[in-house]
Amino acid sequence: MNEPVSSDYIYLDWAATAPLRPEALDAMMPFLGPGRQNIPFGMNPNSLHTPGRTAFAVLEDARRHIARCIGARRPSEVVFASGATEANNAALFGMARAVACERKAQGKAAQPLSVVTSALEHDAVLHPAEQLRREGFDLVKLAPTRAGFIEPSALDAALGEIEPGGVALVSIQAANSEIGSMQHVAELARIAHAHGALFHVDATQALGKVEFLCEPLGIDAASFSAHKVGGPKGVGALYLRARTPFQPLLLGGGQESGLRSTTQNVCGIAGFAAACQAALANMEEESARQRTMRDWLYRELTKIDGVQAAVLPPEGSTDYLPNIVTVLVSGWESETLILRLDALGFGVSGGSACSSQSLDASHVLRSLGIDADLALGELRISFGSLTSEDDLRKFVRALTDCIA
Repeated sequence: MNEPVSSDYIYLDWAATAPLRPEALDAMMPFLGPGRQNIPFGMNPNSLHTPGRTAFAVLEDARRHIARCIGARRPSEVVFASGATEANNAALFGMARAVACERKAQGKAAQPLSVVTSALEHDAVLHPAEQLRREGFDLVKLAPTRAGFIEPSALDAALGEIEPGGVALVSIQAANSEIGSMQHVAELARIAHAHGALFHVDATQALGKVEFLCEPLGIDAASFSAHKVGGPKGVGALYLRARTPFQPLLLGGGQESGLRSTTQNVCGIAGFAAACQAALANMEEESARQRTMRDWLYRELTKIDGVQAAVLPPEGSTDYLPNIVTVLVSGWESETLILRLDALGFGVSGGSACSSQSLDASHVLRSLGIDADLALGELRISFGSLTSEDDLRKFVRALTDCIA
């Protein structure tokens, strides 16, 4: 039988998933009621009858809200998906393959096209990139600096070594889920376009924490996930700039203007839109509060013997996410610490929750040049709007006791 979670349990794993926002739940409730009351909302939005048209109106209203939240030029540039993993897969496969087909149709030389990404990326980008390599694309992975950044000059140099017109796609994340470093997206996009490449951003961790507006950034595609901003799981979106070359990953009924076939999850999408709006409503104030907490936590944790920062943002730095603190605990494996802290009432992680069952050192930390044994002691603390300063003080005492 599952163990109940104590009411005084302190959840510090917001980068893995954020608790469902009340605004999202309220938006979803009309779809969840029993009997006849939910019929208009619970119908297929692609049906022509009145209940279907009602569901369609909710779907398109949510699309408009999300388009405004992410800075899309028009709502049709928002393509709904099951989450950021699907959106990332769709972007990499859809854009790279489309460019290859265009090149073939134009009768251009048959040398392999290149896909460029970074060693910092989530597996939802790295694994599709590896699959594209197996399909015949050349794959280039850029190494980050020790502080966790992809230098624009490094991207420019890498693209400059490839024959003009030979790069199909560049995919570089907006913010890292383990160390919090935020890339200079606008400059990277400009360089990619100057070399004739499309540019995709995994913006999963950025949305709701920092300003991220697709059109002003000049990007071609971006991936988002609802549950990272307090929406439901199983819902996400792909921003796809109008007229961007793209081959759909899912074929079938032609929903989402033929870009992603399957009946839309209108209930989840309504929750996604409400969560986005709630997250952005007081984002600046909340990010500033969390940034202060981040800096304090880094100071206190690095006072503990054997604990060091994976990266150490300068105090007040806006180059790192405000809500992620990652430390390395010498002589410990993260799994042991996570379970001990969990028993004491604290929920933290050892890095990306998507690979938490792996016993290997984080590929993100290894790309920074951190020793594998030390990287195995990774501990990520991430927080959000419900986290208080007192929660963090209690956590510092608990970790000190664990190590002692």
